[in-house]
Amino acid sequence: MKGLYTALMCSFDEKGNVNEKGLREIVRYNIDVQQVDGLYVNGSTGENFLISKEQKKQIFDVVKNEAGDDVKLIAQVGALNLDEAVELAQYVTQLGYNAISAVTPFYYKFDFDEIKDYYNAILDSVDNDLIIYSIPALTGVNMNLEQFGELFENEKVIGVKFTAPDFFLLERIRHAYPDKLIYSGFDEMLLSASVLNVDGAIGSTFNVNGKRAKQIFELAQNGQIEEAREVQKVTNDLIAEILDNGLYPTIKEILKYKDVDAGFCRKPMKSLTQEGVTKAEQIAERHL
Repeated sequence: MKGLYTALMCSFDEKGNVNEKGLREIVRYNIDVQQVDGLYVNGSTGENFLISKEQKKQIFDVVKNEAGDDVKLIAQVGALNLDEAVELAQYVTQLGYNAISAVTPFYYKFDFDEIKDYYNAILDSVDNDLIIYSIPALTGVNMNLEQFGELFENEKVIGVKFTAPDFFLLERIRHAYPDKLIYSGFDEMLLSASVLNVDGAIGSTFNVNGKRAKQIFELAQNGQIEEAREVQKVTNDLIAEILDNGLYPTIKEILKYKDVDAGFCRKPMKSLTQEGVTKAEQIAERHL
């Protein structure tokens, strides 16, 4: 399960329906062109928190059907509705996903015992492994080393998608739990995380920059830090321009520029203006 995983985008039509043809094209582009090791399906980048349970199932179906066994697949099933998370975990396990993942429950200020019960309830329902999705900036859930350790006591919890800039905590987790998988979640900090010996990364920009991200990771693993730093600099130039223009819609426009039917973002996300579309195409021309 080690390696680089794309936080997979989903193609939607203008009414917000899943565009199956476009989704299949995104899957194939990531596998065949970006050459990533796996796909992380229905995470934040897939606009998961804007879609219905049935749409999530549809996306899980299409991705598994298109990808087959070409790459590893991780299904993000986390939801505020625990019954839905359990149902989705069972669904993707039956589909043959290699692992599940679940964001920490958010919005309500759940205490740690409630968070632990949430993960255990999901895992009690399936014969599958789970990767914690920790993204404190969006969930407001900050867990310490001891709390990660409590979650790791469940043998089915095999690792964490660590999307936080607290690299002191990252190093402590790596040192304390060498057998657990740690995936870096910030594309712009991939080199820094790789130096701390993470097992891989899961990133939004890998949809268009996966090959370069993999290069950073492999150079760092080989101790070629200066070379990796140069590739990270080029990558961060790209990321800075994407962020300035609007993260998700810009990545989708870049995919369209590459002849991938990436569709539209779901509302209330806004579409790019014509000026934004032009900028996205210019970003692709300069950097990709």
